[in-house]
Amino acid sequence: MSNILDELQWRGLLAQTTDLDALRTALEKGPLTLYCGFDPTAPSLHFGNLVQLIVLRHFQRAGHRVLALVGGSTGLIGDPRPTSERVLKTAELTAEYVDRIQRQVGPFLDFEGENPALIVNNLDWTAPMSALDFLRDIGKHFRVNQMIKKDAIAARLESQEGISYTEFSYQLLQGMDYLHLYREYGCTLQTGGQDQWGNLTAGVDLIHRVEGGTAHVLTTPLVTDENGEKYGKSAGNAVWLAADMTSPYAFYQYWINVADSETGKLLRIFTDRSQEQIAELERSAADRPHLREAQRTLAADVTSLVHGPGATAQVEAASQVLFGKGDPGQVDAGTLSDATGELAGAEVAPGTPLVEAMVLVGLAESKGAARRLIGDGGVSLNNTKVEDVERDLQSADFLHGQVALLRRGRKSLAAARNPG
Repeated sequence: MSNILDELQWRGLLAQTTDLDALRTALEKGPLTLYCGFDPTAPSLHFGNLVQLIVLRHFQRAGHRVLALVGGSTGLIGDPRPTSERVLKTAELTAEYVDRIQRQVGPFLDFEGENPALIVNNLDWTAPMSALDFLRDIGKHFRVNQMIKKDAIAARLESQEGISYTEFSYQLLQGMDYLHLYREYGCTLQTGGQDQWGNLTAGVDLIHRVEGGTAHVLTTPLVTDENGEKYGKSAGNAVWLAADMTSPYAFYQYWINVADSETGKLLRIFTDRSQEQIAELERSAADRPHLREAQRTLAADVTSLVHGPGATAQVEAASQVLFGKGDPGQVDAGTLSDATGELAGAEVAPGTPLVEAMVLVGLAESKGAARRLIGDGGVSLNNTKVEDVERDLQSADFLHGQVALLRRGRKSLAAARNPG
């Protein structure tokens, strides 16, 4: 069980611990109970949360007991950002987000068998506590001179906006969570991102002050690309784990487009591939980059983990279709819509002559040019070569009633969208 630290180190998932040797010794004595918290600040978890879910997954597979905490109370407060105060969400909206995130955590952990994971909500033990009890039982153990040294707090104190007492108290709430889980479940390890170090260690200090006990913290590095930019951001938009916020197709495409130089690192962090498998994929990325074997493996593995193998199969089929291979009729309606959503094209009604449709979607400058292209065998409809110059677009040509794929040559693809 102590080998889990070596595994995390090799995979690039270990940044800091409160005491590495003490943690290793504790792991050697038998299974630990550990937790990671996820605040419902949005209706979905995102790229950064995926790292933490994978860490919990590794620990559970190594035989340790895992608690996934969804912060029904801390989500009402908000973790202090270095830049500005968060806008508080209503209790109703926070509860909705809690429910969504609890369901989202499910596929990553095993909640059955001999060592089931458990989802907990800190609102269950925070809500019944009065303000006086909180101040007397928790607040008295924190020292303000230490609290203001935390990076986010210090940055806010030096800004013109300052920081509210509400956000200032966040680390007390998180520390209380660790204390409660220590008492209730014997939890002695908390995991989280490196940027959360100050909040994470607040619980360690509180457990020591109140119970005289020993607890540990383990953090993961911030995952950045070759330019030092955070992964998980695309044009300012987060890569969400919820299919209704980042579609499985867009999710898959995000991973398949990573740089060759980054694939080894990301395969170690986000997949279960062995050292030998990853070494071979890294060689492929270096020697045969045009095959993009490492990226395709990475994209398939992570998409299957988050959205399931069925979604991955549909996404891969859609990708083949856009490259002119495969039967587009085998792609489900949702994936087809996601895959073709950003294609150039136009609305084209059923019954429109194909030569006119070619002009409408921008693949030909004129009907005459379209006729010549079709006559030369350079036009395909839904990946089937068109031979009849007088052909009309029929209702059956619109896949799932939505879109017909028109291609000129090998690379020029456009969407004829059914306006009906």
